Amino acid sequence: MYKFFRLILFMFNPERIHNLTVGLLKRTKYIPFCNSLLRLNCVIKSAQLERKVIGLKFKNPVGIAAGFDKNAEIYNELSDLGFGFVEIGTVTRNAQKGNAKPRLFRLFKDKAFINRMGFNNNGVDKILVNLQKKRRNGLIIGGNIGKNTDIDNENASAEYEKTLSRLYNYVDYFVINISCPNVDNLQSLQTAEHLEQLLGRLVEFRRYRDIYKPMLIKISPDLSFEQIDEILDVIRTIGIDGIVATNTTTSRNNLKTGDKEIQRIGNGGLSGSPLTQRSLEIISYISKKTDGDLPIIGVGGIMTEDDAINMLNAGARLVQIYTGFIYNGPKFIKRINKRILREHQEDVQKENLL
Repeated sequence: MYKFFRLILFMFNPERIHNLTVGLLKRTKYIPFCNSLLRLNCVIKSAQLERKVIGLKFKNPVGIAAGFDKNAEIYNELSDLGFGFVEIGTVTRNAQKGNAKPRLFRLFKDKAFINRMGFNNNGVDKILVNLQKKRRNGLIIGGNIGKNTDIDNENASAEYEKTLSRLYNYVDYFVINISCPNVDNLQSLQTAEHLEQLLGRLVEFRRYRDIYKPMLIKISPDLSFEQIDEILDVIRTIGIDGIVATNTTTSRNNLKTGDKEIQRIGNGGLSGSPLTQRSLEIISYISKKTDGDLPIIGVGGIMTEDDAINMLNAGARLVQIYTGFIYNGPKFIKRINKRILREHQEDVQKENLL
């Protein structure tokens, strides 16, 4: 059924379809029994799906990545579709329009997207209004934060701290986005020197709060393993709670889409199937390097149930989807959770045979 609707949806501008989808989900609460029916058809409740990660209890390990619910408008509705957690944002201190349109492009042959959105969002103050709505079903909400594009890297630490301080009492954990390729010079914050200054300031702010909120950083798939080692050293030194691997990539290797089309689209971060293997390699590397002690949220190129299982087996404690959600439809979350349950049951059977 979804494949039929996808054929129609994919005939139109992808950003317009995204905005339409958000608008439709916002309106489900006005349709009698709609949200209840969504939960009945999409949500799997099982203690075997629950995960305790970064000090928080997740009802299942499948979340929606940052970028889908930028302004915290539909987190309850996404929970009704079966997501165990929702990461809002990227949130910046001031509202910004982002980069010029068009800025979101489908690569259907590659099951991928290229985007150069540029942290478009309503700004932290307006987003706070939405976060004050009552949550359903014990939903965990993460806040993905970044800096406004007119703030240079020398002043980035203060900018992140201001956004963090405004959001602090309204989300359950934070992701420090220093790896989006669509904001000028942002990725240079991944160097050890910049990271120590930025993360040190945010951890110092947290030190004087009554409630401890976990902090993770989101890294680029384009980093070398040597660069990842430097980041892991900073994480250990500063006291960051985990890592989100990975963001979109600037690589255009081994695409089925023709070179002329790729050149026409231009710059932006690539997501979807072309990212699967690299994300998996980085997750596996980080897990082995840290002896599995550092919590990892696996994201980037999860397009099938197998991809999700492979990420979990490689060392991720939780996974997030975005492009896979768009290409596979809302039942994708339920299929992943069913597969996780089946894998768990098979593991139990194997243990009983030993």
